[in-house]
Amino acid sequence: MLYNEFNQPIGSEIKNYNIPLLPNISKLKGNFVKLEKLDEKHITHLFNHFSQKEEWSNWTYLSAEPLTDIKFFEEYIRNYINSSEMFFFAIVNNTTDEALGIMALMNIDVKNSSIEVGHIQYSNDLKCTRMATEAQFLLMEYVFDTLGYRRYEWKCDNLNAPSKKSAKRLGFVYEGTFRQHRIYKNRNRDTSWFSILDKEWPRLKRGYKLWLDLSNFDEKNCFSSSGYVTTSVSICSI
Repeated sequence: MLYNEFNQPIGSEIKNYNIPLLPNISKLKGNFVKLEKLDEKHITHLFNHFSQKEEWSNWTYLSAEPLTDIKFFEEYIRNYINSSEMFFFAIVNNTTDEALGIMALMNIDVKNSSIEVGHIQYSNDLKCTRMATEAQFLLMEYVFDTLGYRRYEWKCDNLNAPSKKSAKRLGFVYEGTFRQHRIYKNRNRDTSWFSILDKEWPRLKRGYKLWLDLSNFDEKNCFSSSGYVTTSVSICSI
């Protein structure tokens, strides 16, 4: 614990601090999935997934209602593409080259070296797959190792149990709930906050690399019970 001249406890000194970079990349590629900067070429694939009735429940905790008209959906995605405050990615299957979901880097605060992953929208074909896990790993690696942020945030509606469960599985630490934090769709939102810090990233990165190793998956691309399951971090598909 550090103390000032008034014998008051103070935070640790930040030495050799470098201002992090802003997101600016066209593609991040892994073994199973790639993150591409969101583009109009992704609209058709995304619409074919997100507009289906069996996918409507995936819109519950998003700001918009399910969009089943292609013209309105095109406008929805174009707003994300043209956003000056958020940097959107399409999550693309390496094998089929099909866009299966989206997510964004947002609430970018370079002064305080903090950034958030949000607007995560997975199709049912992406949920609970190794592609989903690898997509999150690729973005974390980019945030910490390339852009150089100290803090990586995940926030969600406190009633969104699957999102909270995913955050914890991916290594995010629960920090608390902001009560009556937002109003959306004419309803209250209490917001759960999670984060990963740069000092926690090296351990998490080792765990991700072990879990995502190709030797852990069989010929049907299913996780093999004989493969390595890391105990250093609780990672699973989301």
